[in-house]
Amino acid sequence: MTEEGIDRAVLIHPEPYGDDHRLALDCVARRPDLFKTTALLYPKDENAPVRLKRLVAENPGKLVAFRFHAHEGKRHYLDAFSYANVRKLWKTAGKLGLIIELHIGPDYAAQAMALVREFSDFTVLVDHMAEAKFATGPDYSDVINMAKCNNVYMKLSGLNHYAADGPFYESVAPFSRWVADAFGPDRMVWGSGSPNIVDTHLAHWSADERARVKGGNLQNLLGF
Repeated sequence: MTEEGIDRAVLIHPEPYGDDHRLALDCVARRPDLFKTTALLYPKDENAPVRLKRLVAENPGKLVAFRFHAHEGKRHYLDAFSYANVRKLWKTAGKLGLIIELHIGPDYAAQAMALVREFSDFTVLVDHMAEAKFATGPDYSDVINMAKCNNVYMKLSGLNHYAADGPFYESVAPFSRWVADAFGPDRMVWGSGSPNIVDTHLAHWSADERARVKGGNLQNLLGF
């Protein structure tokens, strides 16, 4: 963070720890001047909405988002966004003031859109370019369609999931630009790797627009 000039960061609660948040919350407690974190509970757990309320109440100001997982290799988290407990968790998280964070594959985008539209007052953030490696161009159109909703943001992150030419992954810049242009400079956020990825992939945007992606948009969303 010091080397890259990053002032604040959101630590994404890692999936291997399941619904045990102690590690991430300990990091935030040690450096509240630097960090906030996210929550992850299992939608198949009927008590998850109540547990989420308790988690937020016991950790005021530490949690900024609730994360859903649904893509190839992660289907055990939930079967469909139409399930009643998924909807209940979505509604609970939004009412608690948490961002709805979607670590989804393109095949779940259309399903998620139903809840995006129903709860249009809740901010939604799509992780890792919606794991584009799991789709062809036509399949990805459901993700691009999400850009029509003003409450949906896209995270420029996870490029290493489908490109090997780090640290800037120039090989997939045409794809990144296509997605970014759909969402626009006010609804794109940088989220992993070097912030110079933003300058490489969005060179056709102004310096001010790229600054919003690097941190300005998240600063406004999270109240940093």
